[in-house]
Amino acid sequence: MIEMFLVFLRLGLTSFGGPVAHLGYLREECVARRRWLTDQAYADLVALCQFLPGPASSQAVFGVGFLRSGWRGGLAAWLGFALPSMILMIGLGMGLSWLPTIPGGVLTGLKLAAVGVVAHAVQKMAEAICPDLRGKIVALAAAGIALGWGGFVGQLAALAAGGWVGWLWFHPGQPREEWVTSASPVGARVWIPLTGFLLLLLLLPVLAFRLPDLRVEAFDRLYRAGSLVLGGGHVVLPWLNSLVVGQGWVEQDLFLAGYGAAQALPGPLFTFAGFLGASMPAPMGGLTGGLLAVTAIFLPSWLLVAGTLPIWARIRTLGRMGAVMKGLNTAVVGLLLAALVHPIASSTVTTLGHLVFAGLVWLVLSFFRTPPWLVVVASAAAGWLALS
Repeated sequence: MIEMFLVFLRLGLTSFGGPVAHLGYLREECVARRRWLTDQAYADLVALCQFLPGPASSQAVFGVGFLRSGWRGGLAAWLGFALPSMILMIGLGMGLSWLPTIPGGVLTGLKLAAVGVVAHAVQKMAEAICPDLRGKIVALAAAGIALGWGGFVGQLAALAAGGWVGWLWFHPGQPREEWVTSASPVGARVWIPLTGFLLLLLLLPVLAFRLPDLRVEAFDRLYRAGSLVLGGGHVVLPWLNSLVVGQGWVEQDLFLAGYGAAQALPGPLFTFAGFLGASMPAPMGGLTGGLLAVTAIFLPSWLLVAGTLPIWARIRTLGRMGAVMKGLNTAVVGLLLAALVHPIASSTVTTLGHLVFAGLVWLVLSFFRTPPWLVVVASAAAGWLALS
Protein backbone atom coordinates (compact mmCIF):
# COMPACT_ATOMS: atom_id res chain seq x y z
CA MET A 1 0.00 0.00 0.00
CA ILE A 2 2.85 2.40 0.76
CA GLU A 3 4.35 1.88 -2.70
CA MET A 4 0.94 2.45 -4.29
CA PHE A 5 0.45 5.65 -2.31
CA LEU A 6 3.91 7.02 -3.13
CA VAL A 7 3.65 6.25 -6.86
CA PHE A 8 0.40 8.16 -7.15
CA LEU A 9 1.54 10.93 -4.81
CA ARG A 10 4.27 11.72 -7.33
CA LEU A 11 1.65 11.79 -10.09
CA GLY A 12 -0.54 14.05 -7.96
CA LEU A 13 2.33 16.51 -7.54
CA THR A 14 3.26 16.66 -11.23
CA SER A 15 0.06 15.96 -13.23
CA PHE A 16 -0.89 19.31 -14.72
CA GLY A 17 -3.07 19.68 -17.80
CA GLY A 18 -6.49 18.25 -16.92
CA PRO A 19 -8.10 14.79 -17.17
CA VAL A 20 -6.81 13.86 -20.63
CA ALA A 21 -3.24 14.67 -19.64
CA HIS A 22 -3.72 12.77 -16.37
CA LEU A 23 -4.71 9.64 -18.28
CA GLY A 24 -1.54 9.95 -20.36
CA TYR A 25 0.63 10.24 -17.25
CA LEU A 26 -1.19 7.28 -15.72
CA ARG A 27 -0.59 5.06 -18.74
CA GLU A 28 3.09 5.96 -18.82
CA GLU A 29 3.51 5.08 -15.14
CA CYS A 30 1.29 2.00 -14.78
CA VAL A 31 1.48 0.40 -18.24
CA ALA A 32 4.77 1.43 -19.84
CA ARG A 33 6.97 1.77 -16.76
CA ARG A 34 5.61 -0.58 -14.07
CA ARG A 35 3.61 -3.01 -16.25
CA TRP A 36 0.83 -3.23 -13.69
CA LEU A 37 -1.69 -3.44 -16.56
CA THR A 38 -1.56 -4.33 -20.22
CA ASP A 39 -2.51 -1.70 -22.79
CA GLN A 40 -5.64 -3.72 -23.48
CA ALA A 41 -6.72 -3.75 -19.83
CA TYR A 42 -5.87 -0.07 -19.42
CA ALA A 43 -7.93 0.90 -22.50
CA ASP A 44 -10.85 -1.05 -21.07
CA LEU A 45 -10.52 0.70 -17.71
CA VAL A 46 -10.41 4.14 -19.34
CA ALA A 47 -13.48 3.30 -21.45
CA LEU A 48 -15.36 2.42 -18.26
CA CYS A 49 -14.32 5.66 -16.56
CA GLN A 50 -15.47 7.70 -19.57
CA PHE A 51 -18.82 5.90 -19.40
CA LEU A 52 -19.43 6.46 -15.67
CA PRO A 53 -20.43 9.79 -14.13
CA GLY A 54 -17.68 11.48 -12.14
CA PRO A 55 -14.02 12.44 -12.66
CA ALA A 56 -12.56 10.05 -15.25
CA SER A 57 -8.89 10.40 -14.33
CA SER A 58 -9.51 9.95 -10.60
CA GLN A 59 -11.70 6.93 -11.34
CA ALA A 60 -8.93 5.43 -13.47
CA VAL A 61 -6.43 5.98 -10.65
CA PHE A 62 -8.78 4.29 -8.18
CA GLY A 63 -9.42 1.50 -10.70
CA VAL A 64 -5.71 0.72 -11.14
CA GLY A 65 -5.27 0.46 -7.38
CA PHE A 66 -8.48 -1.55 -7.04
CA LEU A 67 -7.40 -4.06 -9.68
CA ARG A 68 -4.05 -4.43 -7.92
CA SER A 69 -5.12 -4.68 -4.28
CA GLY A 70 -8.87 -4.25 -3.88
CA TRP A 71 -10.38 -1.44 -1.84
CA ARG A 72 -7.19 -0.69 0.10
CA GLY A 73 -5.20 -0.35 -3.11
CA GLY A 74 -7.84 1.82 -4.75
CA LEU A 75 -8.09 4.21 -1.82
CA ALA A 76 -4.30 4.38 -1.39
CA ALA A 77 -3.88 5.24 -5.09
CA TRP A 78 -6.64 7.86 -5.02
CA LEU A 79 -5.35 9.46 -1.81
CA GLY A 80 -1.84 9.81 -3.21
CA PHE A 81 -3.16 11.35 -6.43
CA ALA A 82 -5.65 13.74 -4.82
CA LEU A 83 -3.79 14.72 -1.64
CA PRO A 84 -1.64 17.61 -2.99
CA SER A 85 -4.49 19.49 -4.67
CA MET A 86 -6.87 18.61 -1.84
CA ILE A 87 -4.56 20.18 0.78
CA LEU A 88 -4.05 23.29 -1.35
CA MET A 89 -7.74 23.76 -2.18
CA ILE A 90 -8.92 23.28 1.41
CA GLY A 91 -6.18 25.58 2.65
CA LEU A 92 -7.12 28.20 0.06
CA GLY A 93 -10.78 27.96 1.03
CA MET A 94 -9.94 28.44 4.70
CA GLY A 95 -7.56 31.31 3.88
CA LEU A 96 -9.96 33.22 1.65
CA SER A 97 -12.72 32.77 4.22
CA TRP A 98 -10.50 34.23 6.96
CA LEU A 99 -9.17 37.18 4.95
CA PRO A 100 -11.30 40.29 5.51
CA THR A 101 -10.66 41.54 1.98
CA ILE A 102 -9.03 40.19 -1.17
CA PRO A 103 -7.48 42.73 -3.56
CA GLY A 104 -10.27 43.43 -6.01
CA GLY A 105 -8.03 43.15 -9.06
CA VAL A 106 -6.76 39.69 -8.03
CA LEU A 107 -10.31 38.44 -7.55
CA THR A 108 -11.42 39.90 -10.88
CA GLY A 109 -8.39 38.41 -12.65
CA LEU A 110 -9.15 34.95 -11.28
CA LYS A 111 -12.83 35.23 -12.25
CA LEU A 112 -12.01 36.36 -15.80
CA ALA A 113 -9.45 33.56 -16.09
CA ALA A 114 -12.26 31.13 -15.22
CA VAL A 115 -14.35 32.59 -18.08
CA GLY A 116 -11.53 32.03 -20.57
CA VAL A 117 -10.73 28.55 -19.26
CA VAL A 118 -14.35 27.39 -19.48
CA ALA A 119 -14.75 28.91 -22.96
CA HIS A 120 -11.69 26.96 -24.06
CA ALA A 121 -13.09 23.78 -22.49
CA VAL A 122 -16.40 24.23 -24.34
CA GLN A 123 -14.54 24.70 -27.62
CA LYS A 124 -12.34 21.60 -27.21
CA MET A 125 -15.21 19.41 -26.01
CA ALA A 126 -17.42 20.52 -28.90
CA GLU A 127 -14.68 19.72 -31.41
CA ALA A 128 -14.20 16.24 -29.95
CA ILE A 129 -17.77 15.24 -29.04
CA CYS A 130 -20.07 16.99 -31.52
CA PRO A 131 -18.13 17.87 -34.68
CA ASP A 132 -21.13 17.22 -36.98
CA LEU A 133 -24.33 19.24 -37.43
CA ARG A 134 -26.50 16.78 -35.49
CA GLY A 135 -24.24 16.97 -32.47
CA LYS A 136 -24.20 20.76 -32.55
CA ILE A 137 -28.01 20.89 -32.73
CA VAL A 138 -28.35 18.58 -29.72
CA ALA A 139 -25.75 20.55 -27.74
CA LEU A 140 -27.44 23.89 -28.47
CA ALA A 141 -30.85 22.44 -27.61
CA ALA A 142 -29.49 21.11 -24.32
CA ALA A 143 -28.02 24.53 -23.55
CA GLY A 144 -31.39 26.12 -24.31
CA ILE A 145 -33.20 23.71 -21.97
CA ALA A 146 -30.69 24.31 -19.18
CA LEU A 147 -30.87 28.11 -19.54
CA GLY A 148 -34.63 28.23 -20.00
CA TRP A 149 -35.56 25.86 -17.20
CA GLY A 150 -32.71 26.80 -14.91
CA GLY A 151 -31.24 25.14 -11.85
CA PHE A 152 -30.53 21.51 -11.14
CA VAL A 153 -33.84 20.31 -12.64
CA GLY A 154 -33.03 22.03 -15.93
CA GLN A 155 -29.68 20.25 -16.08
CA LEU A 156 -31.31 16.86 -15.48
CA ALA A 157 -33.93 17.63 -18.13
CA ALA A 158 -31.20 18.53 -20.65
CA LEU A 159 -29.36 15.27 -19.96
CA ALA A 160 -32.55 13.21 -20.22
CA ALA A 161 -33.37 14.86 -23.55
CA GLY A 162 -29.84 14.22 -24.80
CA GLY A 163 -30.00 10.52 -23.95
CA TRP A 164 -33.43 10.16 -25.55
CA VAL A 165 -32.36 11.94 -28.76
CA GLY A 166 -29.21 9.81 -28.83
CA TRP A 167 -31.34 6.66 -28.66
CA LEU A 168 -33.49 7.84 -31.57
CA TRP A 169 -31.06 9.79 -33.73
CA PHE A 170 -27.48 8.60 -33.35
CA HIS A 171 -26.12 5.36 -34.73
CA PRO A 172 -24.86 2.99 -32.04
CA GLY A 173 -21.17 2.27 -32.20
CA GLN A 174 -19.99 -1.26 -32.80
CA PRO A 175 -18.49 -2.98 -29.74
CA ARG A 176 -14.75 -3.32 -30.08
CA GLU A 177 -13.52 -6.76 -29.13
CA GLU A 178 -10.13 -5.44 -28.07
CA TRP A 179 -11.79 -3.40 -25.32
CA VAL A 180 -12.90 -6.51 -23.44
CA THR A 181 -10.91 -6.49 -20.25
CA SER A 182 -7.94 -8.75 -19.70
CA ALA A 183 -7.83 -7.90 -16.01
CA SER A 184 -8.69 -10.59 -13.49
CA PRO A 185 -12.14 -10.52 -11.89
CA VAL A 186 -12.09 -8.40 -8.75
CA GLY A 187 -14.94 -10.05 -6.89
CA ALA A 188 -18.35 -11.57 -7.40
CA ARG A 189 -20.29 -9.30 -5.02
CA VAL A 190 -20.61 -6.36 -7.38
CA TRP A 191 -24.07 -5.68 -6.00
CA ILE A 192 -22.71 -4.44 -2.64
CA PRO A 193 -21.06 -1.18 -3.85
CA LEU A 194 -23.76 -0.61 -6.48
CA THR A 195 -26.52 -1.05 -3.90
CA GLY A 196 -24.66 1.29 -1.55
CA PHE A 197 -24.39 3.87 -4.33
CA LEU A 198 -28.13 3.77 -5.07
CA LEU A 199 -29.18 3.75 -1.41
CA LEU A 200 -27.10 6.83 -0.66
CA LEU A 201 -28.42 8.59 -3.77
CA LEU A 202 -32.02 7.92 -2.70
CA LEU A 203 -31.79 8.21 1.09
CA LEU A 204 -29.46 11.18 1.55
CA PRO A 205 -32.10 13.69 0.31
CA VAL A 206 -34.59 12.21 2.79
CA LEU A 207 -32.05 12.44 5.61
CA ALA A 208 -31.19 16.03 4.65
CA PHE A 209 -34.89 16.90 4.73
CA ARG A 210 -35.46 15.27 8.13
CA LEU A 211 -32.26 16.60 9.74
CA PRO A 212 -31.89 20.36 9.18
CA ASP A 213 -28.10 20.33 9.42
CA LEU A 214 -25.88 22.07 6.85
CA ARG A 215 -23.33 19.25 6.96
CA VAL A 216 -25.92 16.62 6.01
CA GLU A 217 -27.45 18.82 3.31
CA ALA A 218 -24.06 19.73 1.84
CA PHE A 219 -22.96 16.08 1.82
CA ASP A 220 -26.19 15.15 0.02
CA ARG A 221 -25.78 17.82 -2.66
CA LEU A 222 -22.11 17.12 -3.30
CA TYR A 223 -22.78 13.37 -3.42
CA ARG A 224 -25.45 14.05 -6.04
CA ALA A 225 -22.99 16.15 -8.06
CA GLY A 226 -20.46 13.30 -8.01
CA SER A 227 -23.17 10.80 -8.93
CA LEU A 228 -24.74 12.58 -11.88
CA VAL A 229 -21.99 14.61 -13.60
CA LEU A 230 -21.03 13.04 -16.92
CA GLY A 231 -17.66 14.07 -18.32
CA GLY A 232 -15.88 15.17 -15.13
CA GLY A 233 -13.49 18.10 -15.10
CA HIS A 234 -15.09 21.41 -16.08
CA VAL A 235 -18.49 19.78 -16.48
CA VAL A 236 -18.95 19.74 -12.70
CA LEU A 237 -18.98 23.56 -12.66
CA PRO A 238 -22.69 24.18 -13.46
CA TRP A 239 -23.77 21.44 -11.07
CA LEU A 240 -21.74 22.78 -8.17
CA ASN A 241 -22.84 26.32 -8.93
CA SER A 242 -26.53 25.45 -8.76
CA LEU A 243 -26.14 23.15 -5.75
CA VAL A 244 -23.86 25.36 -3.64
CA VAL A 245 -24.04 28.98 -4.82
CA GLY A 246 -27.75 28.60 -5.53
CA GLN A 247 -28.29 27.84 -1.84
CA GLY A 248 -26.35 30.90 -0.72
CA TRP A 249 -23.66 28.81 1.00
CA VAL A 250 -20.81 30.35 -1.02
CA GLU A 251 -20.78 33.73 -2.76
CA GLN A 252 -20.57 33.71 -6.58
CA ASP A 253 -17.37 35.79 -6.58
CA LEU A 254 -15.65 33.45 -4.13
CA PHE A 255 -16.84 30.42 -6.12
CA LEU A 256 -15.36 31.72 -9.38
CA ALA A 257 -12.13 32.87 -7.73
CA GLY A 258 -11.60 29.43 -6.24
CA TYR A 259 -12.45 27.75 -9.52
CA GLY A 260 -9.95 29.94 -11.33
CA ALA A 261 -7.27 29.12 -8.75
CA ALA A 262 -8.00 25.40 -9.15
CA GLN A 263 -6.80 25.59 -12.77
CA ALA A 264 -3.27 26.35 -11.52
CA LEU A 265 -3.00 23.17 -9.45
CA PRO A 266 -1.99 19.62 -10.41
CA GLY A 267 -4.24 16.64 -9.76
CA PRO A 268 -8.02 16.23 -10.03
CA LEU A 269 -10.23 19.29 -10.50
CA PHE A 270 -12.95 17.73 -8.32
CA THR A 271 -10.90 18.63 -5.23
CA PHE A 272 -12.40 22.07 -5.84
CA ALA A 273 -15.17 20.65 -3.64
CA GLY A 274 -12.71 20.91 -0.74
CA PHE A 275 -12.44 24.64 -1.37
CA LEU A 276 -16.23 24.96 -1.31
CA GLY A 277 -16.60 22.88 1.84
CA ALA A 278 -13.93 24.89 3.64
CA SER A 279 -15.57 28.17 2.55
CA MET A 280 -19.07 27.30 3.75
CA PRO A 281 -20.53 28.80 6.93
CA ALA A 282 -20.69 26.94 10.25
CA PRO A 283 -21.30 24.17 11.14
CA MET A 284 -19.66 23.19 7.81
CA GLY A 285 -16.57 25.17 6.84
CA GLY A 286 -12.91 24.85 7.77
CA LEU A 287 -10.85 21.67 7.61
CA THR A 288 -13.73 19.38 8.60
CA GLY A 289 -16.02 20.89 5.98
CA GLY A 290 -13.36 20.59 3.29
CA LEU A 291 -12.69 16.92 4.04
CA LEU A 292 -16.41 16.15 4.22
CA ALA A 293 -17.00 17.83 0.85
CA VAL A 294 -14.16 15.95 -0.86
CA THR A 295 -15.42 12.63 0.53
CA ALA A 296 -18.96 13.36 -0.64
CA ILE A 297 -18.05 14.20 -4.23
CA PHE A 298 -15.61 11.31 -4.71
CA LEU A 299 -17.55 8.57 -2.87
CA PRO A 300 -19.89 7.81 -5.83
CA SER A 301 -16.87 7.21 -8.08
CA TRP A 302 -15.35 4.69 -5.69
CA LEU A 303 -18.62 2.76 -5.39
CA LEU A 304 -19.36 2.84 -9.13
CA VAL A 305 -15.89 1.73 -10.24
CA ALA A 306 -15.76 -1.08 -7.66
CA GLY A 307 -19.22 -2.26 -8.67
CA THR A 308 -18.94 -2.07 -12.46
CA LEU A 309 -15.35 -3.16 -13.19
CA PRO A 310 -16.23 -6.89 -13.18
CA ILE A 311 -19.24 -6.48 -15.51
CA TRP A 312 -18.03 -3.70 -17.83
CA ALA A 313 -17.21 -5.92 -20.81
CA ARG A 314 -20.80 -7.17 -20.86
CA ILE A 315 -22.35 -3.70 -20.48
CA ARG A 316 -20.48 -2.34 -23.52
CA THR A 317 -22.09 -4.90 -25.84
CA LEU A 318 -25.68 -3.77 -25.13
CA GLY A 319 -27.41 -2.66 -28.35
CA ARG A 320 -27.91 1.11 -28.34
CA MET A 321 -25.84 1.94 -25.27
CA GLY A 322 -23.23 3.65 -27.44
CA ALA A 323 -25.90 5.85 -29.06
CA VAL A 324 -27.39 6.84 -25.70
CA MET A 325 -23.94 7.71 -24.35
CA LYS A 326 -23.21 9.82 -27.42
CA GLY A 327 -26.43 11.75 -26.84
CA LEU A 328 -25.63 12.23 -23.15
CA ASN A 329 -22.09 13.40 -23.85
CA THR A 330 -23.35 15.85 -26.47
CA ALA A 331 -25.86 17.23 -23.96
CA VAL A 332 -22.99 17.67 -21.49
CA VAL A 333 -21.35 20.08 -23.96
CA GLY A 334 -24.59 22.04 -23.98
CA LEU A 335 -24.66 22.15 -20.17
CA LEU A 336 -21.16 23.57 -20.06
CA LEU A 337 -22.07 26.15 -22.73
CA ALA A 338 -25.11 27.17 -20.67
CA ALA A 339 -22.95 27.56 -17.57
CA LEU A 340 -20.51 29.71 -19.54
CA VAL A 341 -23.33 32.05 -20.55
CA HIS A 342 -24.96 32.12 -17.11
CA PRO A 343 -23.79 32.49 -14.41
CA ILE A 344 -20.07 32.59 -15.32
CA ALA A 345 -19.95 35.29 -18.00
CA SER A 346 -23.12 37.09 -16.96
CA SER A 347 -21.83 37.68 -13.42
CA THR A 348 -18.22 38.44 -14.38
CA VAL A 349 -17.98 40.17 -17.78
CA THR A 350 -19.54 43.58 -17.13
CA THR A 351 -17.33 45.87 -19.24
CA LEU A 352 -15.62 45.79 -22.62
CA GLY A 353 -12.28 45.54 -20.83
CA HIS A 354 -13.46 42.40 -19.01
CA LEU A 355 -14.51 40.88 -22.33
CA VAL A 356 -11.10 41.61 -23.86
CA PHE A 357 -9.33 40.18 -20.80
CA ALA A 358 -11.34 36.92 -20.91
CA GLY A 359 -10.88 36.75 -24.68
CA LEU A 360 -7.11 37.02 -24.30
CA VAL A 361 -7.16 34.13 -21.81
CA TRP A 362 -9.08 32.01 -24.32
CA LEU A 363 -6.73 33.08 -27.13
CA VAL A 364 -3.59 32.14 -25.19
CA LEU A 365 -5.04 28.75 -24.23
CA SER A 366 -6.33 27.99 -27.73
CA PHE A 367 -3.44 29.07 -29.93
CA PHE A 368 -0.29 29.19 -27.82
CA ARG A 369 -0.73 25.94 -25.82
CA THR A 370 0.14 27.73 -22.61
CA PRO A 371 -0.36 25.62 -19.43
CA PRO A 372 -3.60 26.63 -17.65
CA TRP A 373 -1.82 27.10 -14.32
CA LEU A 374 0.50 29.69 -15.87
CA VAL A 375 -2.43 31.52 -17.47
CA VAL A 376 -4.27 31.65 -14.13
CA VAL A 377 -1.24 32.97 -12.23
CA ALA A 378 -0.63 35.57 -14.94
CA SER A 379 -4.32 36.58 -14.87
CA ALA A 380 -4.26 37.11 -11.11
CA ALA A 381 -1.09 39.22 -11.41
CA ALA A 382 -2.46 41.21 -14.35
CA GLY A 383 -5.71 41.81 -12.51
CA TRP A 384 -3.84 43.06 -9.46
CA LEU A 385 -1.74 45.46 -11.56
CA ALA A 386 -4.39 46.67 -13.99
CA LEU A 387 -7.69 46.41 -12.15
CA SER A 388 -6.94 47.12 -8.47
